[in-house]
Amino acid sequence: MSKVTVLGGGGWAIALAKVLCENGHDVTIWSAVEREVESLKNDRENKVSLPGITIPDEIKITGDLDECVGEADVIIMAVASSFVRATANSLQGKIKDGQIIVDVAKGIEDDTFNTMTEIIAEELPESDPVVLSGPSHAEEVGRRIPTSVVIGAKKEDTAELVQKLFANEYFRVYRSPDMKSIELGGSLKNVIALAAGVIDGLGFGDNTEAALMTRGISEITKLGIEIGGHRRTFYGLSGMGDLIVTCASKHSRNRRAGVLIGKGYSLDEAIKEVNMVVEGAVSAKAAYALAQKYNVDCPIIEAVNRVLFEGKEPLEAMKELMNRRLTNEYIDIDWED
Repeated sequence: MSKVTVLGGGGWAIALAKVLCENGHDVTIWSAVEREVESLKNDRENKVSLPGITIPDEIKITGDLDECVGEADVIIMAVASSFVRATANSLQGKIKDGQIIVDVAKGIEDDTFNTMTEIIAEELPESDPVVLSGPSHAEEVGRRIPTSVVIGAKKEDTAELVQKLFANEYFRVYRSPDMKSIELGGSLKNVIALAAGVIDGLGFGDNTEAALMTRGISEITKLGIEIGGHRRTFYGLSGMGDLIVTCASKHSRNRRAGVLIGKGYSLDEAIKEVNMVVEGAVSAKAAYALAQKYNVDCPIIEAVNRVLFEGKEPLEAMKELMNRRLTNEYIDIDWED
């Protein structure tokens, strides 16, 4: 049995805490929000983020950070990506050397272009950051629906430890040394999922969405390779797998926000209606800036930014994408003559 502290009180934090508790570990959930701590203690449920999923009585809930991190064998960073740096900073002086911190937030920091484990390593150089990602909605994991994810770590023994910590009959965990690709795939797919929602909001169909996902993973892969990732990882669970589930699922808040934008809502109005963090909106600017920095043609990512931040009409952005210069699907496959 391991002592595990889950930082965050949202749906994903609770679903993973439940997995770990059912695996026999001593689990504590921490939240910085006093109202949330009291609500979780009283209701044993997050009625907004994960309604209908009961938090087991064995899981402790606290707002005292010192109380729950000092003796933890593993810490799960399950706050929204925009709070990862501040939360990691608050752990300074509170954790041991080599502390394993498993990040499950998906995002790219807007001004530094850092991934979440890079932020953790910067704020807590004594830690051993790990990433967990893949096609995994909290609503389904909380109901024990079979799910597969991938663990990325620098050291294989760390990856194996975390793999065994989470794995059970409904939560299968693979491992990989390719942390960069895992994090980029998990972040960039949210931008494409916003576009998938816009397509639905505009009233287009399956043909359009299939094309978007296929060309979307192509953009993610091209950009990711330039940044230092590996092609095969982008076609795995944290790339193509996560892209499919986020673009197609009713549980996807990125897709839901995109649907509203396609129907005429502004970004702020859509986020307010969804009432949860829309990570794709946070990552979109960083994704486009990275594409420009590495001189990678990413027309879908560019179009999403034009719609979100420059007032481009979604239908007009769609027409521009369809009317781009005709080209080969893959430029590295040669013609016979």
